[in-house]
Amino acid sequence: MAITKEAVVEKIEIVGSWSVQIATDTVIKEDGTEISRSRNRHVLQPFSSSFKTEDVDGSAIPILDSDGKKQWTHTDTDISKEATEVQAVANAVWTDTVKANYKTFVESQGI
Repeated sequence: MAITKEAVVEKIEIVGSWSVQIATDTVIKEDGTEISRSRNRHVLQPFSSSFKTEDVDGSAIPILDSDGKKQWTHTDTDISKEATEVQAVANAVWTDTVKANYKTFVESQGI
C-alpha cells in the first residue's frame, strides 16, 4: 500500500492588472487512487511595499521627502519557489509598465 502526496497547480488567474492568483490542490493517493484533495489559494503582487519610518518616542513616524511625501521602499516579490508555470505567468504579466502602475497605486493609497 503506497500513499503519495502531490501539489498540483490547478488554476492561475490574473486579477486586475497585477495580482496573480494561484489555486493549488494537494492530492493524496493510495495505490494510485485519489483519496483526498484540498485546495489552497494565494495571491502574488509584484512588490511588497512599505514607507520608511523613524522611531519617535516609541511610535513609527513616516519619513517625508522634501515635497512632504512619504519615502517608499518596494521589494520585488520572490517567485523563485513558485511552480514554473506560475513564474512564467508572473514574469509575463509584471511588465515594467505594470510595476510602475502598481507602485503608483500603492503610494496613492498610503498603504
